[in-house]
Amino acid sequence: MNTRNFVLICFLILIAFNSYGQIEQDSISAVQKVEKQVEKQTEIQQLKVPIYKLFPTTNYWTFIKLDTRNGKMWQVHFTISEEGYEGELILNSSSLIWDDKEINGRFTLYPTKNNFNFILLDQLNGTTYQVQWNNDENKRFVSRIY
Repeated sequence: MNTRNFVLICFLILIAFNSYGQIEQDSISAVQKVEKQVEKQTEIQQLKVPIYKLFPTTNYWTFIKLDTRNGKMWQVHFTISEEGYEGELILNSSSLIWDDKEINGRFTLYPTKNNFNFILLDQLNGTTYQVQWNNDENKRFVSRIY
């Protein structure tokens, strides 16, 4: 093998190695850019869908506050007089799903014709619950509908 062929072969090998390294680096950069875009979209989605939502009841002074991630709920009362009750009463203080399954907007409430009842829907798996609000603690509950 003469010197010229040897130099040519070495040159081709160097070009091949350099090209391979450049392609791999470009691929890593492209993957990192896509991952950043996905993270941004997830952040934007999380901001668009609120964690907490208020649902009106038929009582002017009462709303139901829902944590849309996990199904926790409170009965919220407000007043415009000094004599009225103002505050929150617990409807459901326990998460209805595991912490790692929480997603903003997962749960929502639907009113029924009964003034004191709502249907809670898990919008990911379709599970439904009867939610009954009331000023009397013994009449407040959340019960799964089978």
